Amino acid sequence: MILSIRKLYLAALALIAICALPSVLSAQTPESSLNLAAHMELSGKFVEASNVLNGALAENSSADQRKQIEFELDRLNRIRLDYTFTREKLFDALKQSVRGLTMTEFEQWVNEGRFDSRTIDGRQYFMNSSVSNLYFRYPELNPRRIGGPDYTTLDNAILASCRAIRQAARQQGTPYVLPKRFNMTMTVTADADAAPAGQTIRAWLPIPRAYPYQKDFELIKSTPPVKEIAPADSSIRSAYFEAAAQAGRPTVFTLNYLYTRYGVSFTIDPRRVTPFDGKDPAIARFTREEPNVVFTPQMRALSKEIGGGERNPALLARKFYDWIGAHVHYSFAIEYSTIRNVGDYCRSHGYGDCGQEAMFFITLCRLNGIPARWQSGWHTFPGIMDIHDWSEIYLAPYGWVPVDPYMCVMATQYAPVLSPQERDEVRDFYFGGLDQYRMAANDDHSQLLSPRKNSFRSDNVDFQRAELEWDDHNIYFNHFSYHMDVKALPARVLAAGQP
Repeated sequence: MILSIRKLYLAALALIAICALPSVLSAQTPESSLNLAAHMELSGKFVEASNVLNGALAENSSADQRKQIEFELDRLNRIRLDYTFTREKLFDALKQSVRGLTMTEFEQWVNEGRFDSRTIDGRQYFMNSSVSNLYFRYPELNPRRIGGPDYTTLDNAILASCRAIRQAARQQGTPYVLPKRFNMTMTVTADADAAPAGQTIRAWLPIPRAYPYQKDFELIKSTPPVKEIAPADSSIRSAYFEAAAQAGRPTVFTLNYLYTRYGVSFTIDPRRVTPFDGKDPAIARFTREEPNVVFTPQMRALSKEIGGGERNPALLARKFYDWIGAHVHYSFAIEYSTIRNVGDYCRSHGYGDCGQEAMFFITLCRLNGIPARWQSGWHTFPGIMDIHDWSEIYLAPYGWVPVDPYMCVMATQYAPVLSPQERDEVRDFYFGGLDQYRMAANDDHSQLLSPRKNSFRSDNVDFQRAELEWDDHNIYFNHFSYHMDVKALPARVLAAGQP
């Protein structure tokens, strides 16, 4: 009887605690609720984090605070979408890819931390690209790969492209050479019932912005008609559409345009390069900290370790570039909107995708007073055709110079069909050089669309795939698809002196 009374007493205490939980949560300020929810998320307690955030929404918060709380709720769902492999599902997928894989070996790899995983409400989930990323991070496994890609043709084509652009630049005495005219068609399809019937779906599709090496944008046709085109010098250039959703039917946006793109090859003489004097505010803003470019103590320490006592901006930037190429493995990434600091994520993990590598490089450069900015859009090189990010640095007297850390990583670590000398050629070219097969829509990250979006961005760092919404509801990536078709055309005859 005494034991039974004790059990009843403890149960009553537990019930009181549970009933009091909402009042405890409601006593939290919006800031403390956000901090508590973030701690719970990192601890894998997603349901509890959602409860804290929903409790905070019930309070009298400001409009800005409510937006932040609502985004954090949405972010929890985005994380779940990036981690859908259970342990069993991942093993089954790996069995189809890795020759001779055993359960014992798989368990060893899991224990070694070879796969990105998250604990979500008591269960371990693995990142969706875990199979592909295994080969990037452990290339010694490629001989066991079943049906892996063959990059022989692509790697040799990239090498030939680098050589042709560099030779033309030297012969012509200009960094902008061998222009190509492209015909591009982008199709974005919102799922059936992604928005209620009759609601207006608003869509932003990326288009080429104006650069010295990218010009002559010409809209050919679109469906539905484009309502607004951002200015040519927009930091995040888009074509804006509106279309009414119809019940049970997908909503399709298509955009066909032409533009001209030059190959780029700067021959940088470090003896001519001088430190940025900070006088031009348009350039100086690219030396500052901002979201995803943070001068953490760890980043400062690594910068000092890599750079040593080097002060020449060109030589120092090249040290950062080469270090990333040799030490950072490529990996497909989780969504940037779920990462608190994209640049430091790459540093702390030792791997990342093209955008994470670029942001890492940008952070190291800015930390040392070298202006550095984001570049992104599409890489349309035959055999690649994918969204892509790279960077530019400002080196006086040359101006803005392209740098693609991803290509350094690929040339250094992932081009076995090329000789060491050929790999060095490719690596060297993409520090100051760029192929024509690019469509750059952005010259900065985390920018605002025009017209402004009412809802959260699906990608609040980058803009390559498209952004969709209805009313003030975002249409996330899992509810629309995108496709880019590109054809290289004979270059138009250009006036003397262009670009």
